[in-house]
Amino acid sequence: MPSFLRQYHILDLTGGGFRLASRLLADMGAEVIRIVPPDYIPRPADVFYDAGINLIPLDFNHPDGRAMLLDLMLGTDVFIESCPPGFLTAYGLSYEQVNRENPGLVYASVTPFGQSGPYRQWASSDTVLQAMSGWLAVTGEPAQPLSLPGEQAYHTAALFAINGVLLALRRRRQTGRGQYLDIAALESGSAVLDHVLVRHTIGEVPRRQGNLHWNGMFRIFPCRDGKILLSIHRQWETLVDWMAAEGKADDLADDKYRDEAYRRQNIAHIIEVIERWTMNHTAEELAETGQLMRFPWAKVASPQAVLNDAHLSGCGFFDIIRYNGNEFKMPEVFR
Repeated sequence: MPSFLRQYHILDLTGGGFRLASRLLADMGAEVIRIVPPDYIPRPADVFYDAGINLIPLDFNHPDGRAMLLDLMLGTDVFIESCPPGFLTAYGLSYEQVNRENPGLVYASVTPFGQSGPYRQWASSDTVLQAMSGWLAVTGEPAQPLSLPGEQAYHTAALFAINGVLLALRRRRQTGRGQYLDIAALESGSAVLDHVLVRHTIGEVPRRQGNLHWNGMFRIFPCRDGKILLSIHRQWETLVDWMAAEGKADDLADDKYRDEAYRRQNIAHIIEVIERWTMNHTAEELAETGQLMRFPWAKVASPQAVLNDAHLSGCGFFDIIRYNGNEFKMPEVFR
């Protein structure tokens, strides 16, 4: 495990997917203490977030619990929290209040909508954030949005928080002083829309296209036993020759399809023809043969297939975590 953060102590008071921030900082070598409720019973999904972290039960509703939290804050380098805006201020635990006694503290608030603005006190969830940040407008089938699995909006905010914490620690080495970080998941989610907002500025409105990649270069196709991701336009002549050798190219061998612009205009027909072809093969044989021909193709893997993946296992990506008497095979993010 890397240890370039080994000299730092981090206090965590986050929940849900926001916990990814302190988990990854712990993987970087920092000593992390997470405050949990006295009755905290981890579920299997919590094992990932808790790995490598020291859990301290604390009753925040009791004055002694709040006093203990303050003591911990005064002795730590980084404090990460996801409480509602104003919650910690009411108990004398805001950045301004703690900074007087711990001026080197890096204090990060990671919340759905940030500390200011009209939405700051709104109720939220990961799906709410995916909807409001614009993700659901471009993911899913044309008539039906698709929420991304897990807690992707929270995780995105957690990654932004990590970047902020690392930059703040670097600045602290130069100035000796910490700083306050206000990380909003809505802003983080909108910031990673990538090409979507940029395309809007030139008058192009991105829409949901189902399995078809936004630029039409890739699509997921059904096979006899599963699904495969295929490139549509790359090495077009080679792909058509392969299909034609099996009598499945239909009219795609016509010279007019050599023009990529024409293919894009007639993508629905191309997809229909390719789909009839892929249904005659298994995903494994198409993926293996395609890779031999330098096509960037891949079988759509199930979670179990990922856990059993020979490449990931061979790279030492997985580790066995023992937690509460059970063993879990988990990613070792930094190794």
